[in-house]
Amino acid sequence: MHAVTIRRSRLSQFIASIYINALYEMKNYPVVLINTMMSPVSFLILIVFVSRGRLIGEAIEGGLIMSMFSAGTSLLTDLSHLKNDFKLQDMVVSSPTSWQIYVSGMAFSEIVYSLPALVLLGILAFYFIHLSIEGLLTVIAVLIIMFITSIAIGYTFATFSSDIVQSFAFSRLISTLFSTLPPVYYPIYYIPLPFRYLAYISPTTYAAELAQGAAGFITLSVDGAIAAWAIMIIVASALFLIAWYKGRWREI
Repeated sequence: MHAVTIRRSRLSQFIASIYINALYEMKNYPVVLINTMMSPVSFLILIVFVSRGRLIGEAIEGGLIMSMFSAGTSLLTDLSHLKNDFKLQDMVVSSPTSWQIYVSGMAFSEIVYSLPALVLLGILAFYFIHLSIEGLLTVIAVLIIMFITSIAIGYTFATFSSDIVQSFAFSRLISTLFSTLPPVYYPIYYIPLPFRYLAYISPTTYAAELAQGAAGFITLSVDGAIAAWAIMIIVASALFLIAWYKGRWREI
């Protein structure tokens, strides 16, 4: 009976995080739904116009990757806002709620918040990208790993941020380094050498290559695919461990 009570308590805490960070804003401020769609869709439209439609498939996959990555990094500003402006983290710390439950709920709320963009991009993907079952599973796995990676980044920076202005600066920097500069919306061979090698610093480059390979837009060797998976998993694991051990859940 006690175990059932604990599970119900954790579920209610999880749902509360979703309501606070997503459903409340979506219900009371519908304009935020437009905001979540602007960045991925605007880049998609730009790439499609510039390429005259040739890169629409790559651009759609790039939009999905950017949406999932941006959803995770949005934790940075949202957690920082709730921590510094409303002192919510102090209340959660003093309650039975663990940081894992709190952050999990907040992370899931970012997915809910990003649903308009994800649904639109999913519909476009259905019409313009023809994936096999294996290819679809590959793309889904890539998106999940990117989301986990961005959650770790967002949470770690949020626990150290002392002001929402600082958080916005971090968020823009992370978005530029991981979503804008790397070849997420187009194949990497569009970047001339030797600058192409710099793109491989970002894990989103490997995510885009795997997604584009799964859709048949580029040819990725077996060794290249294995290396891309390994790098993404290692980076995600390392960032998650940093978030686990170095994130400042309690003020020292």
